[in-house]
Amino acid sequence: MNLREYTRRYCDKDNRMAAASYFGTFAVYFASLYLAITFHDSWWIMIPAGVVHAVASVRLYVLQHDAGHLSLFETRSQNAWAGIGLSPFTFAPYEVMKQNHNLHHAGTGNLDHRETGEIHTMTLREWEAAGVWKRLQYRLYRNPFILVPLGALFTYFIRYRWPKNTMRFGVGAVLQHNALVAAWVATIYLLSGTVGLVVYFSFAFLGGMLGVFLVYLQHNFEDTYWERRPHLDPELAALQGASTLDFGHWFDIAVANITCHDLHHFNANIPSYRLRRARYDLPEEFAPRRIGFVEAIKALNLKLWDEDAQRLVPFPKHPANRAVRAQA
Repeated sequence: MNLREYTRRYCDKDNRMAAASYFGTFAVYFASLYLAITFHDSWWIMIPAGVVHAVASVRLYVLQHDAGHLSLFETRSQNAWAGIGLSPFTFAPYEVMKQNHNLHHAGTGNLDHRETGEIHTMTLREWEAAGVWKRLQYRLYRNPFILVPLGALFTYFIRYRWPKNTMRFGVGAVLQHNALVAAWVATIYLLSGTVGLVVYFSFAFLGGMLGVFLVYLQHNFEDTYWERRPHLDPELAALQGASTLDFGHWFDIAVANITCHDLHHFNANIPSYRLRRARYDLPEEFAPRRIGFVEAIKALNLKLWDEDAQRLVPFPKHPANRAVRAQA
């Protein structure tokens, strides 16, 4: 049995499971936001409720991502309506997000098409050839204290108001999405005033930072995969170029199993509610290693793709490093 044949067993969509995941997440999302706003002056209630709300917002984003792959509900139209319904709460316009994400899947691991990735990676050779200003820009960009908070702020609250490829994939849909976002924000203000908006955006920002952190870890780890055509292997790009994060069973449930990102890239037809089972039922010969939390934190120090060593590496400490490694 090959891996593609194995994964087909887990591709069946089930509207009951999808609806439970979809509406159940919405219930947690709204209930936790209500508690956080209502008890904003009681830190011991507001903070836990707000954290739950932030995680629920990430889960909604993952479900919208599933809908974009047509792998949440059983039919195309059901997935489209589900994705559109999620968009005001994820800040991501459904149609353009779906098309851009499909481009990301098509370009995974391709060094010649890094523009399709969510987070840009320079090669070590590019770094060595870069000038002072370009290096400074890239250092700032890849600094986790900038990448995660400012990346979340820029991506979800600014960039998604007019995403890349909007002119190509649907101006009207983006304008409609922005109107829905404005209506949702206005509703919060009408029901709870300025305090409600402050609480909401604070924890939406926290959810955005968690989302950026997960997106980083999905493809940025030491033995990930990058290659140029004609040597690019799509299966290796999917399985080795994406990660399985091992942060515990409850964390997987909280983020709708997006932690099993390698198998998702190998077969995006697997619904999120079957993905963990598919990943952990894998025969041993197919199962790559899992990345724990400590290793995930260390991965934030990896910045450049070394094409010779075929691994992600930190910034060189001094220019001689490359020469020494080449002579070793």
